[in-house]
Amino acid sequence: MLGDITQKGYEKKRSKLIGAYFPQVPGMDPSTGQERRTPVTPSSSSRYNRRRSSGSRDERYRSDVHTEAVQAALAKHKERKMAVPMPSKRRSLVVQTSMDAYTPPDTSSGSEGEGQGDGDEEEEEGGEGEEEENGGGGGGTSSSREGSISMEHWISRAIHGTSSTTTTSSTASSSSSSTRSGGSGAAGGRLADILTQHVHISAHHHLRHHHHHRHHKTENHSAPPDVTGYTNNTANTTATDGIQVERAPGAGTATQRQPPKYGNAELMETGDGVPVSSRVSAKIQQLVNTLKRPKRPPLREFFVDDFEELLEVQQPDPNQPKAEGAQMVAMRGEQLGVVTNWPPSLEAALQRWGTISPKAPCLTAMDTNGKPLYVLTYGKLWSRSVKVAYNLLHKLGTKQEPLVKPGDRVALVFPNNDPAAFMTAFYGCLLAEVVPVPIEVPLTRKDAGSQQIGFLLGSCGVTVALTSDACHKGLPKSPTGEIQQFKGWPKVLWIVTESKHLSKPPRDWFPHIKDANQDNAYIEYKTCKDGSVLGVTVMRVAMLAHCQALTQSCSYTEAETIVNVLDFKKDVGLWHAVLTCVMNMMHVISIPYALMKVNPLSWIQKVCQYKAKVACVKSRDMHWALVAHRDQRDINLTSMRMLLVADGSNPWSISSCDAFLNVFQTKGLRPEVICPCASSPEALTVAIRRPVEEGSTPPGRGVLSMQGLSHGVIRVDSEEKLSVLTLQDVGAVMPGAVMCVVKPEGVPQLCRTDEIGELCVSTVATGTSYYGLAGMTKNTFEVFPVSNNGATISEFPFSRTSLLGFIGPAGLIFVAGKMDGLMVVGGRRHNADDIVATALAVEPMKFVYRGRIAVFSITVLHDERIVVVAEQRPDSTEEDSFQWMSRVLQAIDGIHQVGVYCLALVPSNTLPKTPLGGIHLSETKQLFLEGALHPCNVLMCPHTCVTNLPKPRQKQPEIGPASVMVGNLVSGKRIAQASGRDLGQIEDNDQFLFLAEVLQWRAQTTPDHVLYTLLNSRGTIASSLTCVQLHKRAEKIAAMLAERGHLQDGDHVALVYPPGIDLIVAFYGCLYAGCVPITVRPPHPQNIATTLPTVKMIVEVSRSVCVMTTQLISKLLKSKEASATVDVRTWPPVLDTDDLPKKKPPLLYKPSNPDTLAYLDFSVSTTGMLAGVKMSHTATSAFCRSIKLQCELYPSREVAICLDPYCGLGFVLWCLCSVYSGHQSILIPPSELEVNPALWLSAVSQYKVRDTFCSYSVMELCTKGLGLQTDSLKSRGLDLSRVRTCVVVAEERPRIALTQSFSKLFKDLGLHPRAVSTSFGCRVNLAICLQGTSGPDPTTVYVDMRALRHDRVRLVERGSPHSLPLMESGKILPGVRIIIANPETKGPMGESHLGEIWVHSGHNASGYFTVYGDEVLQSDHFNSRLSFGDTQTIWARTGYLGFLRRTELTDASGERHDALYVVGALEEAMELRGMRYHPIDIETSVIRTHKSITECAVFTWTNLLVVVVELDGSEQEALDLVPLVTNVVLEEHYLIVGVVVVVDIGVIPINSRGEKQRMHLRDGFLADQLDPIYVAYNM
Repeated sequence: MLGDITQKGYEKKRSKLIGAYFPQVPGMDPSTGQERRTPVTPSSSSRYNRRRSSGSRDERYRSDVHTEAVQAALAKHKERKMAVPMPSKRRSLVVQTSMDAYTPPDTSSGSEGEGQGDGDEEEEEGGEGEEEENGGGGGGTSSSREGSISMEHWISRAIHGTSSTTTTSSTASSSSSSTRSGGSGAAGGRLADILTQHVHISAHHHLRHHHHHRHHKTENHSAPPDVTGYTNNTANTTATDGIQVERAPGAGTATQRQPPKYGNAELMETGDGVPVSSRVSAKIQQLVNTLKRPKRPPLREFFVDDFEELLEVQQPDPNQPKAEGAQMVAMRGEQLGVVTNWPPSLEAALQRWGTISPKAPCLTAMDTNGKPLYVLTYGKLWSRSVKVAYNLLHKLGTKQEPLVKPGDRVALVFPNNDPAAFMTAFYGCLLAEVVPVPIEVPLTRKDAGSQQIGFLLGSCGVTVALTSDACHKGLPKSPTGEIQQFKGWPKVLWIVTESKHLSKPPRDWFPHIKDANQDNAYIEYKTCKDGSVLGVTVMRVAMLAHCQALTQSCSYTEAETIVNVLDFKKDVGLWHAVLTCVMNMMHVISIPYALMKVNPLSWIQKVCQYKAKVACVKSRDMHWALVAHRDQRDINLTSMRMLLVADGSNPWSISSCDAFLNVFQTKGLRPEVICPCASSPEALTVAIRRPVEEGSTPPGRGVLSMQGLSHGVIRVDSEEKLSVLTLQDVGAVMPGAVMCVVKPEGVPQLCRTDEIGELCVSTVATGTSYYGLAGMTKNTFEVFPVSNNGATISEFPFSRTSLLGFIGPAGLIFVAGKMDGLMVVGGRRHNADDIVATALAVEPMKFVYRGRIAVFSITVLHDERIVVVAEQRPDSTEEDSFQWMSRVLQAIDGIHQVGVYCLALVPSNTLPKTPLGGIHLSETKQLFLEGALHPCNVLMCPHTCVTNLPKPRQKQPEIGPASVMVGNLVSGKRIAQASGRDLGQIEDNDQFLFLAEVLQWRAQTTPDHVLYTLLNSRGTIASSLTCVQLHKRAEKIAAMLAERGHLQDGDHVALVYPPGIDLIVAFYGCLYAGCVPITVRPPHPQNIATTLPTVKMIVEVSRSVCVMTTQLISKLLKSKEASATVDVRTWPPVLDTDDLPKKKPPLLYKPSNPDTLAYLDFSVSTTGMLAGVKMSHTATSAFCRSIKLQCELYPSREVAICLDPYCGLGFVLWCLCSVYSGHQSILIPPSELEVNPALWLSAVSQYKVRDTFCSYSVMELCTKGLGLQTDSLKSRGLDLSRVRTCVVVAEERPRIALTQSFSKLFKDLGLHPRAVSTSFGCRVNLAICLQGTSGPDPTTVYVDMRALRHDRVRLVERGSPHSLPLMESGKILPGVRIIIANPETKGPMGESHLGEIWVHSGHNASGYFTVYGDEVLQSDHFNSRLSFGDTQTIWARTGYLGFLRRTELTDASGERHDALYVVGALEEAMELRGMRYHPIDIETSVIRTHKSITECAVFTWTNLLVVVVELDGSEQEALDLVPLVTNVVLEEHYLIVGVVVVVDIGVIPINSRGEKQRMHLRDGFLADQLDPIYVAYNM
């Protein structure tokens, strides 16, 4: 930037760095490459170097200081090689849009959508517009545009080694991130390139991994050939011969060198050298390796988050820069001169010029071809404004009730290409003394932010909107031709202001022209950071004083010509080209935005054509002119005395100004003509650089350290050179104003001289209030700055400008950013504009549409996190995107020392726009947070950004038993133990020890009593079974087993039957024959490959000597599909029971010992383990008896059962209880509900059932399938009012959300909410709790989820933060005793303490049945003893965590009732950061986060948390979920998600009870079998 960087050292360093790869041009000084820099003499203030215009100009634009910094930052990263796994994406998501179908983003408002850009490649983005925030001439995006010799290009080539797609500069590309699947030759090589993405996460003290550079010595290292793939493509070497990189002194001269790994060595090892198989594991390992590297230093202090959960709080770094200067002194601007002929008000000025020189041109408007459309003279402006004023006051409403009275607010809705209509309407309002509120033209009913504009209009009480004819025609209309009501708008009357539509005022009517007073002149709208729109009111005196101040500072004279490119409805465009110009009778040439899109040079051509003295532009307009500039011969800018840069306060405007001067100085542009200014809606013009005579003091420059700025301190350019911000001054304080700088937050205290703060001004010429918002007005417009001693510095109030900056030497104002763009991350301040500029300076610069990038912060876990969203070019490939993203992360980290939390790329032209084509920031943020942005690429970096997680928990040693136990108290609490009631006296059928005997007794005493009724999917009876029928058929089966199977007593028989009667018959047949039955779910005919192996496994593990089944299934087992999975010859004999022998067995078997096996119960646990437990005859009878008592089951009862009959309580209810208790069971196979979801509830209603049992999957099916049909079911007479108990049979924590929504949904059908409850069983005891008929209703408590992670129970109120509802799992069954024990020490726990549930009961299973006999490992599951206290009782350990709590309720026996709350399985729980997490809690949070997430499962892999979500929606939504999932898990669980996997519905496997099989899912994920839509690896 021509002498803004003075250190000679830097010159030298730079030339050395570049020298090696710079083509030598004869006669050029090799040390400096192609640019000569004039030596810089230190000026009066050593801190701010003045700019000298140098004689030589190079042809590339000088916006690249920043680009150089970015390149250098990236080069630093290059040394720290690190690979990051690239996200994997389903093919259908990678859509390549063809270029011809693509039109560049059109961003216009009103009627200027015609000009679409002239397809000129060089022009940055086909005329892509950007009127708003980030336009600022963008951080040097134009560096390498000038052809092949551009130095920048060379630097980037050299430092980056970006020869092609890989960024591997001088390291072996053999650390490829994954195995190659398929492909050979060139295609394989390309794939390798995609996979060799090396992204490096910055940390400040890494071992530099592969240093192939030696200090001061050039060596040739071409990288070893990449043979990581299985392809024979060795041409993928990245040759980087002869690249010499000299490291900055002090970077260490060590030459640690790793021997390169050849072949698959690098690939096939994980971090610990363990070979891994699949692509996913390799990526995860890569991620783990990346994350192992140290992050930023952790912070020291913690804050207590209303609990002893400790979150780290940012402690100020003792070494951070602090402000040391003296307290600043308020700066006074020059006197506002009183000029005799200044008019007393703007209307008076208009009247004067309209009558004295009516022919003088006031405004010339251009059309999109650059031809003058019309010229508005002062005479016409005056007469037309008078006409508008007359019509406003007298032609709306009635004489008695005029619609508009002086002082009312009126909306002005005019497009950007019609300045004359706008001006006429504006002055018409001033003359009528009504207050104009100019707004943008609403394009559609649902414009981004139109609702907020509507809110502003409503609060201003606007009822009339003025608009032009063309605009009126273009507004969206309803079928009747009326203008549609816009979203959020009040009802307005639309008035067209063209003369022909207005009545002529009478001869004697004149507007009343007063001197400027305290009334409101106009209201300018302002969009805040959060998207809300405020109206800034400007009084008439303020408007006049502002025009006078501008006239004085810009030295405007009568009849000057001024070219305006800016929006004339607000801000600088309004102040200069509508107000001040009329005061001085100037001539405005207005360039519409649409013309700029077609011809970016148009404004320069108009300056030449009209010999204009002044032009008002934004730095974007200068930038475009440069891009479009092709040595235009006829450009002459000598007439210009002032080029007003409206967004001079944008830190990046300086690069546009410099580049522009560089090119156009030859065309007569003088350096002192460029006048940046700073403004804000509240304070109007804050400062402006005066157009000076040649040779006076040159403008100021500040080269400031970004590091210092982030701490709010001004430090001149540190040695680093990487992270500096070069600022230009925006001139001096306005005439008649006083300026000071105050601290941005808290009390408005004056800053020190070397501190950045918010600029405040005190002058007449500012806004006076936010319309209708007194509180906000006070905080902004009535500020009284105080000095150190607390005294106010002035009796006059100051206005906050919302600009951050400082007052430099010689009273020059420097602006470093806007309050709106301020992001405070970890206590340091960063400016969104700066981060945008850094991102735009990353190569390839063409990657993102300039100005189509949004940076904002979101609050996650008590700190702001930076999010960058950009629109990518339609032709960029996946690898381009990923590479660009990783470079942006490095660049921002290197330059700003701040991590980006999330970087998202969206398809081009999809971000919400403001009416002028900029990005609507708050709307973008809203979409991001709602998960509606639909990005096509996302990179999250929570591991690098989030440094304030709570400390990992250290476990405390337990207290020894002796000190704890006193009588029945543990640490002062009752021991947590409870029991169900006694089993009581024996009834007639209870004398039998064996179920087989009970059945025989029933067959004799009540032969025709129906025990079982099976329903089909239509709800009709498929078959039924009486006591004697069951007995007879069971006898036949026993005979068949003896005859065909030659079985002996105690042989095991597998029963493979669909849910139904045959299963029951076969079971009792086995008992009659003395065999041990094992019920097995039959293979699914549509899914043999996955279901058959499980069947085979159970048959093998249970040592079954024969399989009994139906004819259909026996055919299936022998079918071709089956034999592909399991060899037919490996099955034991298969007997089909469809045609039974006619004879009875000679003798029914009677077991000798009731402790022998009755049956085996096999089940797949939630962790995917197959476990069989042994049930003895004693336990079986005790079980049935307990259930009979709890549910009061008698022969006269009917019970509806909709459960799978293969294991646990489901099997017992389906097969055993009816025989034992004699009640009738109505059997409903759950699979039939898929055909007819109403089947179960209809049966319950039809048979007037009082007790029914179901599973969670059944309940979910009813909730989802019948949710909208309750009315039609009611009309069909479905009535659930008789249901007393509806029990969900489960082996998990009760799913409250599901049971509650089920109860709510079917309340209309008479279901009593108290009827719904859950049971609890596990492997060691198939039913511990079951809500019976008597006894209190199930209770719900709320516990603190954070305490639960520390294995503590802390009860909280409903609705308190972090509360988790837990429902009691039914009542403890008769004959069951429970105690809560510490799983580690086996000591008893106190009441309301979390521990493992231990159970002692007559129906405990007697052990696991495995092929290996009793494994020592599990032996204590069935016979454990407490380590102290009652050490005699033998308990079975359930493996579930839970707690007991004594309630206020009384149970049947009159005792206080003890409730058992189940929290979750120990083997499912995840240990992360020393805390215990239950997957279901994380899953619940995740499912709540977005409407498209239907199901979720989490598991851990190598300490990474993996979240799998099922997406119900289009695949385009998949990437929306990644940030939301990451946010919610951080916020609610203080965990960082490592991998987010988005899959289709139904991918997460569940077992028959509807429990998720998380371990199966994990195996499937690691083996790459899920076919995910998207996998995101969070950094």
